Amino acid sequence: MTGISDREKAFENKFAHDQELKFKALARRNKLLGHWAAGIMGKADAEAYAKEVVAADFEEAGDEDVFRKIRTDFDAAGVAVSDQDIRTKMVELLGEAVAQIEKQ
Repeated sequence: MTGISDREKAFENKFAHDQELKFKALARRNKLLGHWAAGIMGKADAEAYAKEVVAADFEEAGDEDVFRKIRTDFDAAGVAVSDQDIRTKMVELLGEAVAQIEKQ
């Protein structure tokens, strides 16, 4: 009986660890995305804008809140970047974020 309990505990620990890594990777991706977008828009304080992008991710589950923030801000700034380019950058930066976290 303890073998099953030990396996359940190990599975729960791995799940919690994986969820934490996923959260960290998404937060880092959003920060990188914020810096990228700030550079395109010519924002003076890229770090502050990146924090806004990270905070936008807490509005709803999934990536749409982050995408919507970037899309709205690009439109307001008159920046011509396609939806596909934003989504592609989000995927690219997620890979970069995961690589950065794995190096730690």
